[in-house]
Amino acid sequence: MVVISFDVLPSDHDQIIDLSKFVSGLGDRRKGELSALLSDMPLGIRISFEKIKKSRSRQQENYYRKWVNEFARWCGMTHDELHEELLCRAYGSEEISTKFGIRRRPLKRSNDTTQSKYGELIDQLIITAAEIGFAVPEPRDGN
Repeated sequence: MVVISFDVLPSDHDQIIDLSKFVSGLGDRRKGELSALLSDMPLGIRISFEKIKKSRSRQQENYYRKWVNEFARWCGMTHDELHEELLCRAYGSEEISTKFGIRRRPLKRSNDTTQSKYGELIDQLIITAAEIGFAVPEPRDGN
């Protein structure tokens, strides 16, 4: 992900005026927050831009949680234990030596995934369940 940042120093009067004009066109809540920030910046401010990416959908998350809970109960595991297992299977894992022994950790977490990557996690849930005899229904369109 590309993030572009730049600093505006208190002495950059032209940039501060341009920012003030921009802020004046925002909604009331943001306008107040940013105006307060612009009026109190002894060292300056940093402005960052990054592209918004489409994240997993609420329907995907609801489907995944429902069926991980059902499958985990069937397996005698907790939701979190099964979720960790599925993350390791879907995205790969690494073994880390800790004071409590060797621990397996997923290479990627699900909290910042795109719809397609979250779909891979759902596919892994369905495949893993089928391998040991638990039927997870295919998601309907929109899930």
